[in-house]
Amino acid sequence: MSAKLTIALDAMGGDNAPGIVLKGAAIACRRFPEVHFLVFGDEQRMGRFLKRLRRLRNRATVHHTDEVVTNEMRPSAALRHGRRSSMWHAIEAVRDGRAAGVVSAGNTGAMMAMAKLLLRTLPGIDRPAIAGYFPTQRGETVMLDLGANLDCSPENLVQFAVMGEVFARSVLGIQNPTVGLLNVGSEDSKGHDEVRRAAQILRETTLPLRFHGFVEGDDITRGTTDVIVADGFTGNVALKTAEGTARLYSEFLGRAFKSSLSATIGYMLARRALHKLRARLDPRRYNGAMFVGLNGIVVKSHGGTDTIGFANAIGVAVDLAVNGFNDVITKELEAVGAARPTLRESLAAS
Repeated sequence: MSAKLTIALDAMGGDNAPGIVLKGAAIACRRFPEVHFLVFGDEQRMGRFLKRLRRLRNRATVHHTDEVVTNEMRPSAALRHGRRSSMWHAIEAVRDGRAAGVVSAGNTGAMMAMAKLLLRTLPGIDRPAIAGYFPTQRGETVMLDLGANLDCSPENLVQFAVMGEVFARSVLGIQNPTVGLLNVGSEDSKGHDEVRRAAQILRETTLPLRFHGFVEGDDITRGTTDVIVADGFTGNVALKTAEGTARLYSEFLGRAFKSSLSATIGYMLARRALHKLRARLDPRRYNGAMFVGLNGIVVKSHGGTDTIGFANAIGVAVDLAVNGFNDVITKELEAVGAARPTLRESLAAS
């Protein structure tokens, strides 16, 4: 990356803001020497951190606002009363072309509502979705939606399938990725009406998708398909369960190696391999999910992440901006008939 790139940060979003945000940005400064930050938040609260973060202070432009979107605020309330908040101004910077992308660890529902209002969606897309990826036995699997849309129509799920398939090809480099719908069973009769109708559409449509069919929870880490599609409620539960399982496994493993002298010696002998395993399963490595389907790069960090996790979320935004992800996904959506004609027209014809 040789040209200067600007990323907007909602410094007040997340459980431990603004400290985690600013310290994470300082880490990102070392990783991405050409990145500049527009930082939106309470200048007084940020000041004591910026005093100690010289590298970031020299690469950041601070925009003061003392209004914050809280985690408890409903999206409708955020739209009415949050237009002077740090989250709103950070997304607005992307809309106005002052930043190539925005990163926030704040309220997911409010962030989605604001981003959709300010940036609009790509042609043929009704609802943006949060897309991220998991480590699996076969590599990595893209999953969406991870919490933006709790209730989804069959058409929404099909749109997610199209965007997830494009994400897998253009970002992860998977050729001809397979797509699965997350369900309570693999049989055609299982699941609620919306999931079964979406499966029917994906089987019958002329869109060039390799639809695998229904997949279950254990198929996610098995890597049965390259793309997992779910409504936001189910996807978010799966995400949090996977993160919790990884932490539980790490804690139990640590306790086991401290249980006796021989176990400690075994840990010393296997330490290098265990460190590799821990890094592979570390949720912070996969922190930073994108709102796909918007006319702008919007990355949602986990609200409870630490500095390393937030730095990784910034890295996602940088990578997407440098690689022109939205340009790629727009062209790909058009190529599969989701933009011209619109996906809705394709669904109606299927």
